[in-house]
Amino acid sequence: MNKIHKGDEVIVIAGKDKGRRGEVTRRVNAEYLLVEGINLAKKHVKPNPMKGVAGGIVDKTMPIHQSNVAIYNKATGKADRIRIKILQDGTRTRVFKSGEQIKA
Repeated sequence: MNKIHKGDEVIVIAGKDKGRRGEVTRRVNAEYLLVEGINLAKKHVKPNPMKGVAGGIVDKTMPIHQSNVAIYNKATGKADRIRIKILQDGTRTRVFKSGEQIKA
């Protein structure tokens, strides 16, 4: 079970965007994820009048490794770690290390 899911708010803990927060838009694979507004790169785009695309330089979100982000805990206002808790009925859920359940 991956500890960081799509829609989670994360904070960058390492790299050029350290300290910035964003929402996970999707998981690229088992290790990389896309975070909205984080790890931006410039991409040169050719104009395509058939598709209505104007040319120029656009910002593109690039994947970031999951070890460089931590889930953001709104209660404490800081990055927090996650653990997996197995409930009485056998289902698995994610909780913060402090014990409170992650609201998804």
